[in-house]
Amino acid sequence: MTTQKLLTLAEIAKYALQFRGQGKRVVLCHGTFDLMHTGHIRYLQRAKQEGDVLMVTVTADAFVNKGPGRPVFTEHLRAENLAALACVDFVAVNYEATAVKAIHEIQPSIYAKGSEYRSHKDDVTGNIKREQEAVEAHGGCVFFTDEITFSSSNLLNEHFGVFTDEIREYLKYFRERWPENVLGQQVASLADLNVLVIGDAIIDQYYYSTPLGQTGKGNILAVRHDSEEQFAGGAIAVANHIAGFVKSVSLVTALGTINSHEEFIRSKLLNNVEPVFFRFLDAPTVTKRRFVDADLSKLFEVYFFREDPELNEIDVCKWLDEHVQSYDAVIVPDFGNGLITQNIISAFSKKAKFLAVNTQINSGNRGHHVIHRYPRADFVSLNEPELRMAAHNRHDPLEIVAETIGNRINVKQLAITRGTKGVMMFDREKNIFHKVPALSTRVVDRIGAGDAFLSLAGLCAARGLGAEVSAFVGSVAAALDVQIVCNREPVNPVGLRKYISTLLK
Repeated sequence: MTTQKLLTLAEIAKYALQFRGQGKRVVLCHGTFDLMHTGHIRYLQRAKQEGDVLMVTVTADAFVNKGPGRPVFTEHLRAENLAALACVDFVAVNYEATAVKAIHEIQPSIYAKGSEYRSHKDDVTGNIKREQEAVEAHGGCVFFTDEITFSSSNLLNEHFGVFTDEIREYLKYFRERWPENVLGQQVASLADLNVLVIGDAIIDQYYYSTPLGQTGKGNILAVRHDSEEQFAGGAIAVANHIAGFVKSVSLVTALGTINSHEEFIRSKLLNNVEPVFFRFLDAPTVTKRRFVDADLSKLFEVYFFREDPELNEIDVCKWLDEHVQSYDAVIVPDFGNGLITQNIISAFSKKAKFLAVNTQINSGNRGHHVIHRYPRADFVSLNEPELRMAAHNRHDPLEIVAETIGNRINVKQLAITRGTKGVMMFDREKNIFHKVPALSTRVVDRIGAGDAFLSLAGLCAARGLGAEVSAFVGSVAAALDVQIVCNREPVNPVGLRKYISTLLK
């Protein structure tokens, strides 16, 4: 009987049409239902009392964005659990981020939500309002139940081993110091910032391939081309990460006169990002073509760029001299690909009200691209190899190395990103080190995670929110980003707020 209740969305929409024709009232419930508990059961039982047929749609795994290890149970198991309840008549998995499309297809007489959704001011996504509009568009109404409620996130965090002991202890400590509502207000305070991003534009290309093995006549790996995808990366990705949280962003970057990709880049910029393009003469826009397998493991990559591209840096310096002081913060993702010369560094360093920098080591600049190219910076984000290379210090504890580099460039906050080991943040003004464990247990692709960290941690530091908050918010942004393929989409305020909410339950 349970399996007979499990249908596709299109199938239950057809049944809903039949029931409406028979004069029956269709009730729809929607949710993740990751951990079935008493609150869910009473909510569903109460919803059934409002009509003749109860249909339930379940958020598909790909759209559950509630923090590390979520969902605990797959979409199929969650659907089966619901179908096992006597009060539930039909269940379908909803392959959309919201219930709006399902509502339009099912057109329920009643759309039932729990009492915790009654106040729209607590809905950070704005989805409840959109769902209500969809229900009312077809003559239905929203009904809020008043049954006992529990937090699934809290139960999972406490009893299902979603977090390691290290993460659990850290979150307990952080929660006591920074309640969710206070932290939400801190992130919201970024909204009136005007930000300048200056750095290298990068086109990231993924060539999805299937390895065929060694060729018959040499030690060469042969692969079969399956498909390809292109992303706007580098400073473009940083500008987009920032844009969702602030008032406006100006992006200063350089495109090639050969294979500029300008139309593609413009199409990927968010609406409040204003590009200022300069040109590399007789050079392409920096492009990195990565050949990856089905698991996104990198097989090899090809760079399309010139090591010393010709750029009219006088024009860049003139623009910076005229405009830098008008921005609340200047954020510099410096990939060492030719845009940011020593003269350009001098131009924005002199006048920036707040300066956040990352000097990234990559295959095109290894060995000669270090943070002390900069005479000053208020916030710096480096990974551990970048920090140690800058200090020429392989073995000393990170705290000692961080102090050496921090003193050299007079930084206020210095973040050291460490992959699976999380982040160490040096608050140089207070001489305190904050450690944040890695906040994601699901990694799809690490490309771009450092850029996401720089973007959000740099913004928090620019607003003066303190090193502890900067490190946490930046870590959440990185945790979200590793679940996204390359730079397919930026970190956004709704996703960040939901992730934080789950972590701090």
